[in-house]
Amino acid sequence: MTVERRYGTWASPIGPEAVARHGGALGAVQRHGNATWWTEALPAEGGRVTVRRLADGATEPVEVLPEPWNARNRHHEYGGTPYTVVDGTLVFTEWSDQRIYAATDGTVRPLTPEPELPHGLRYALGPSARPGEVWAVRETVTGERPTDIRRDLVAVPLDGSGPRPLGAPSRHFLTVPVRSPDERHAAWIGWDHPAMPWDGTQLCVAEVTDAGVLGPHRVLAGGPDEAVVQVAWDEQGLLAVTDPDGWWNLHRVPLDGGAPRNLAPVERELGGAMWKVGAQWCAPLGQGRHAVVATGQLCVLDEHTGTVTAVELAGEVVEWGTTLAVDGTRVHGVAGSAARSDSVVRVDVGTGSVDWLTGGHELPDPQWLPRPEWRTVAGVPVVWFPPTSPDCVGPPGDAPPLLVHVHGGPTGRNVALPDIEMAFFTSRGFAVVAPDYGGSTGHGRAWRNRLREQWGVVDVDDCAAVALELAEQGLADRARLVVRGGSAGGWTTAASLVAMPPDGGRPVYACGTSLYPILDLLGWATGETHDFESQYLHSIVGPLPATEQRYRERSPSSHPRRLTGPILLLQGLDDQICPPVQADRFVAELAGSGIPHAYLTFEGEQHGFRKAETIVAAFAAELGFYARVLDLPIPDVEPLELQE
Repeated sequence: MTVERRYGTWASPIGPEAVARHGGALGAVQRHGNATWWTEALPAEGGRVTVRRLADGATEPVEVLPEPWNARNRHHEYGGTPYTVVDGTLVFTEWSDQRIYAATDGTVRPLTPEPELPHGLRYALGPSARPGEVWAVRETVTGERPTDIRRDLVAVPLDGSGPRPLGAPSRHFLTVPVRSPDERHAAWIGWDHPAMPWDGTQLCVAEVTDAGVLGPHRVLAGGPDEAVVQVAWDEQGLLAVTDPDGWWNLHRVPLDGGAPRNLAPVERELGGAMWKVGAQWCAPLGQGRHAVVATGQLCVLDEHTGTVTAVELAGEVVEWGTTLAVDGTRVHGVAGSAARSDSVVRVDVGTGSVDWLTGGHELPDPQWLPRPEWRTVAGVPVVWFPPTSPDCVGPPGDAPPLLVHVHGGPTGRNVALPDIEMAFFTSRGFAVVAPDYGGSTGHGRAWRNRLREQWGVVDVDDCAAVALELAEQGLADRARLVVRGGSAGGWTTAASLVAMPPDGGRPVYACGTSLYPILDLLGWATGETHDFESQYLHSIVGPLPATEQRYRERSPSSHPRRLTGPILLLQGLDDQICPPVQADRFVAELAGSGIPHAYLTFEGEQHGFRKAETIVAAFAAELGFYARVLDLPIPDVEPLELQE
């Protein structure tokens, strides 16, 4: 029986423990031999990442990498591809020491030397390029500053003789070279500060000598305002996902230096932000056909007809991730549907048949899950998650509290999939909206470029406009608008709470939750973050020292006592990307200010929470924060104690 109850106070079976159970990300899907391989994060085991294998014809996957092994690496701090398979041997990077290991029949042995400094040598792996070895990008720590990093291309033999150089690095940042089918050439992507890999990169190609090293490289595509984000080979030659016309499309690149040719010009993104080396949006199927992920949708690109056509699937697959492996007409990857969370999936693009190779995490009864949908609100594309419960409805004329969920990046994007984190709130009578604010990917370069030198302005304004428009439409309670987000989303949260109210009027938000945020732009740009993002702000805030005052004025850390509402900060103490020193300073400035706040820190957590106990504590605290600030008697929730 459905009862009428105030929004935000509904009882829900979806507790923080359920959120933690669904926190195990899948990725790095590969095909080797007659089996599909992938990685899986395990929150219940401290967040370690294992490798699983499912042989063709088998029904249950095998865990190839048992405890205590953890297949992660610190390449770019976000991690690159952590494993590959060479002649049946699993080759992987181990988190604890960042070395490369080989695992065969239960025996694990190191392939790279122990670094002099802890984590002083780090690797991102590529496919096997020659018999008996794997190619990799190696990061070497050269000094005490986070930016003291050198990168080299190396080959790592499986005989344990140690890495050998492949050739002189072409740029400061590098992806692992991919070798051509005839083994005569290799291609990779390189770029330099201050560009990020979605701003401007270069496609580098070199001949491979008989000794297995790279000759002098040539640049065949890319530039300051063109970002190559993936390279691949097929039987006809070199392919690149790049955006000279403003959209990431698939191009064929002549080795003789001729102009790259767009195989199917479409105003759709067939690529994305390359946060991790090894991301894949394209995989050749042969004979001029290619599997592509077009803004989350699995499609087939036919270069003979110049078309990109969605695969008609027999099962409901809504969103594909950035990992593809092809075996004939079968495409393997990570995908989610309206009924289940991300799973390893096999699709036959010829028949549309779908096989779910893993069960994924079983979602709650669909009656508790919101049906997300894309909308345009205040000119901004958003995903809308309405309050959803089979037991409760809101009173007539009442409107729900609204959580504005700000994605990270800021070059991330949202997906319209049932989400256990969103359901944690919507099942209690909250509404959630996730804006693809200016700077988000998935909408072309022009939309991304709206954030050029405007971070802390466009993102803040877009999110506020969305929240206020939904309140005006009666879909949200104007007095209970909340902003939340992690990393760059944590920045926008804090920046929104210190922003002057529109037209000097009423503050937009009642409160905000900021997870592992950036709070001090100048500190972050001058030594408080890692090398990969150390000059990111050059494009989205401005070049230093010319715009130093802009850095100071926009930073929440410059005026914490200008907060227009309470704030909850959640921070991992081992975070190398958004270090806790920034949140520490911010909270110290709030002491005695009279502004309600709470600050929770978590030992052993990096950027993003991986341990089950951390996830449980963080979500419980966040809900308790809203119970306290919004004056909501939420069943089974203890209001969070705040400081002033």
